[in-house]
Order: sequence, then structure tokens, then C-alpha cells
Amino acid sequence: MQQTSSWIRVLVTVVVVAAAGVAGWYLWRTYEESPWTRDGRVRVNVVMVAPDVAGAVTDMRVKDNQSVKIGDTLFVIDPARYRLALEQAEAALAGAKSVLDQRQEEQQRRERLSSASISEEALNQARAAALSAQAAYDQAEAALGVAKLNLARTDVRSPVNGHVTNLLVHRGDYATAGHAMVALVDSDSFYVAGYFEETKLRHIKIGDHVSIRLMAYDAPLTGHVESVARAITDRDNALGSDLIANVNPTFSWVRLAQRIPVRIAIDDVPKGITLSAGMTATVVVTDPNDPNRIKPPVR
Repeated sequence: MQQTSSWIRVLVTVVVVAAAGVAGWYLWRTYEESPWTRDGRVRVNVVMVAPDVAGAVTDMRVKDNQSVKIGDTLFVIDPARYRLALEQAEAALAGAKSVLDQRQEEQQRRERLSSASISEEALNQARAAALSAQAAYDQAEAALGVAKLNLARTDVRSPVNGHVTNLLVHRGDYATAGHAMVALVDSDSFYVAGYFEETKLRHIKIGDHVSIRLMAYDAPLTGHVESVARAITDRDNALGSDLIANVNPTFSWVRLAQRIPVRIAIDDVPKGITLSAGMTATVVVTDPNDPNRIKPPVR
């Protein structure tokens, strides 16, 4: 009876050790070979909207975090000065047209005269005056177009579909041409950046299916591998003051795998999930054609 109990204990010990070995092998293979990472971030394109003309902001049409569509007015710059500029350009065009008509009429009248009645030099002068008047008219017409464009640009509009974020502009602020004033989150540009260890890149192919789990939600998002970054910063090779390499003289024998950014396009977002740039995500790359690929944990 005691001998049987001893054999049972030995058998149980062997089974436990074998199970622990199999589990350890599985975990090691999952960690080393399966292309997944908990180091994922939701990212988005942020458009910095800058006015094309300068002036005081007379009307704010949006609020912080408001949803906007392409073409929606964000804010209005005082148009009074630009309306006056448009009237001035219209008057200048009318004056240039009057001069042009007069010069062309003079040229046509002199063209009808015989060579005995007008010299070649006078005829050339009439032609040159008509060409000069035409150039002045064209210039005035272009100036009118610029005046119309400047007046239209006093309405600063959204170039993308998205949301206003961190709005700091108020009525009465002075807008400077070319100076960014409103940040827009482009809702059509959300993607996930997964930072994979370099040892796992050989298992990642463009177009591979990706499962994305956000820390804030249980339902997974789906996507696909869009691209892999081609460079990261080399921290051991900083640029010296004299434009030559400043190489670190020490070398650590324990080398950690570098993390390479992989861009993940989002194909489907389940209902009820609101994406915000900066969210943390677990990214799992799967290949349906590889039956030997181990499925990593979802969290």
C-alpha cells in the first residue's frame, strides 16, 4: 500500500513538472514569437487652422469639443476693411476699363488712316498705349479677384470633418494671417500605432488582420497593418557640436529589443465606442493563413 502511494506521488510530481514545462514553453513561445503588444496608442491627425487674412475676431461660431463638418464656419474676422478694399478694387477696374476703351479706340482710328496722314512712329505709339492699357486692366482685374478672395476668407471654415479641441480663441481676439488659432481633430484619420519589439517584426506583413482592444472598452476593434516605420532615433549616436558622431563609449551587454512603430488602419469601430487620441490599446496581429501562429492573450 505504501509502495503504491509512493508511485502515485512520483507520478503526480512528474505530471506537475511536465505541465509546468509545457506551460513555460508555451508562454516563452507566445512572448518571443507572437506579434502582439500592449504598447499601442490611438492616434489622429490634428489640423491647425490658421486664417488667411488678419483682423479682429467678431464672431465665434463653435465651442470647445464641438463636432464640425467640412465647410462649417469656425469664426469670423471683421470684414469691414475687406469690403472697402473690394469697393476700391472695383473702382480701379472701372477706371482701367475706361482707359483701355479709350486707347483701343485711338488705335483703331489711327489704323484706318493712310500712311500719308500718320507716321509709323505715331501708329506704333498708339499700339503701345493700347497694350499698356490692356496690361493695366488685367492687373486691376486680378486685384479685384484678390479683394473678393480676401473678403471670402474672413469666414474661417473647417477643412475637415472632426471636432474642435482645446479652443482658446474668443471674440475680440486679433487674428494674424498664417498663425494657427483653432485645432481640429480629423475624425476621418484615426489610426493605432503599435510599438512592436524588433524581434517580432518578421511575423508582421502589410495587410495582416489586427485585433485592437482598448483599455476603456471590452468590445474589440478590427483593423489591418498599413505600414511599418523605417527609422527610429539612435540614442547611442547623438550629433556632436562639430557635426560628427558623438558615440557613447560604454556598451551594455544586456540589450533590450527596440520597439518599432507599426501603423494600424482601423477598419471597424463597434457602436458605443468613442475614440480619443492617446488611448491605450492592446494590438494583436493575426494571419489567417498561418495555422501555427499562437494566439496571445487579449489583455
